[in-house]
Amino acid sequence: MTATLVAKDLAAGHGDRTLFAGLDLVVAPGDVIGLVGANGAGKSTLLRLLAGLDTPEHGELRLSPPTAAVGHLPQEPERREGETVRGFLARRTGVAAAQSAMDEATRGLVDGTPGADDAYAASLERWLALGGADLDERAEEVAGSLGLPTGLDRPMTSLSGGQAARAQLASLLLSRYDVFLLDEPTNDLDLDGLERLERFVSGLRAGTVVVSHDREFLSRTVTKVLELDLAQQEITLYGGGYAAYLEERETARRHAREDYEEYADKRAALEGRARMQRSWMDKGVRNARRKAGDNDKIGRKFRSEASEKQAAKARQTQRMIERLDVVEEPRKEWELRMEIAAAPRSGSVVATLRDAEVRRGDFHFGPVSLRIDLADRVAVTGANGAGKSTLLAALLGRLTLDAGHSAVGSGVVVGEIDQARRLFHGTDSLLDAFCAAVPDTEPADVRTLLAKFGLKADHVLRPAVGLSPGERTRAALALLQGRGVNLLVLDEPTNHLDLPAIEQLESALDSYTGTLLLVTHDRRMLDTVRTTRCLEVAHGKVTEC
Repeated sequence: MTATLVAKDLAAGHGDRTLFAGLDLVVAPGDVIGLVGANGAGKSTLLRLLAGLDTPEHGELRLSPPTAAVGHLPQEPERREGETVRGFLARRTGVAAAQSAMDEATRGLVDGTPGADDAYAASLERWLALGGADLDERAEEVAGSLGLPTGLDRPMTSLSGGQAARAQLASLLLSRYDVFLLDEPTNDLDLDGLERLERFVSGLRAGTVVVSHDREFLSRTVTKVLELDLAQQEITLYGGGYAAYLEERETARRHAREDYEEYADKRAALEGRARMQRSWMDKGVRNARRKAGDNDKIGRKFRSEASEKQAAKARQTQRMIERLDVVEEPRKEWELRMEIAAAPRSGSVVATLRDAEVRRGDFHFGPVSLRIDLADRVAVTGANGAGKSTLLAALLGRLTLDAGHSAVGSGVVVGEIDQARRLFHGTDSLLDAFCAAVPDTEPADVRTLLAKFGLKADHVLRPAVGLSPGERTRAALALLQGRGVNLLVLDEPTNHLDLPAIEQLESALDSYTGTLLLVTHDRRMLDTVRTTRCLEVAHGKVTEC
């Protein structure tokens, strides 16, 4: 079934803060619309509105036909206690809900409920359209191709982060919705997963709206870009792909600045002229008053006429000012300005592994012998589940080895953004969690630092676990600036970061002079960040690229 989703004059906000208003959007078959904007601009909120999960403050949504299936896949897969991989896939593809509706209609048939025939026919049609008839067979095939663990009856909560990401990708590849709403589907995917996702999205006949901060993915898939500009309070739909959007946006911003500067210069010139004319008029009036007793009637008449002319010119200039088409000054966008604080130099050998081995069930890491030297800038690549996070934990001495030896060099001060952002996952407030990590810093200074990363008063007293993924990542970045480090360990740092923040992180890494261990599947970041070594991890083995 082909379907069209139409949003008209949508508005949404949080409390007294408006996220967007007057938003119009048509999602037609074949559209792939990239939804971009800074964290907090309302991207996830808009997706939930389009999915019918939340109610807009204003506006309406129309789905044609009304029976079309809209699939919303949120940022983080909810791993429910007791739910198997099979059950997760059925829920995420909509088949589980369709099965429940069909079971209820079947009971109505048995009980002789009026209208049960029509309800059953409708529920059966939806179940078939969503792929319920052959979901199990397709799920086994897709799970196998993605390298998910054998057996779809394994609990979702037992999966590793990488395995959960593959299960999330599998749920998308198995989905047969008429409209797709995808919130950060690229998070946690390895390069193979990204390529599969790109092929799937590019091949969809259904209309798609996707939020992603993966610049390469956007460049390869989207046909239009909808920008939620929080700074300017503007909503703009750009035709063409992502590269065209970047070019058009830059041109539009340059023209907006030029138009404002032209208006400001013209107004300033007119106001200067008006001040001069008023000054001349006032001077003429003073002269006329001083010579009021003069019997020279011709002189008095001349001075009076000159003052009236100046007054008329001043009024004319004022009218010209009032008739100017006002051009509002483009609001200055909030920009993350980050740097990585440096600790004193460490020893020349930063970390070593010697014949290190780790065994966890079926997974075997090693044996690995490796040395990281001062100022090495190392990119660590490999598929999800290959052992990249295990390698980092072993190097940092945070993992008990089953064999071999690990050591961290003298004077090493570690700054880390781990994949799960665990430091900011507790029930303590963000302020308390951050202060515990930098005990020598005053709370007032912590508040100031967090504010520079867009985490204001309403964030710092909130439980850290209640922050959004993007906010937790910003807090982790702030910590790198709040304490000196000489070994920087970044495990998928771009997950949940908006595009301006990613670019700021890349800039900070460029000027960072310490040792760097970088794990990322962001292809643009791998091209942008300067590295001196590359380690590839595959099936628990580590080799130099």
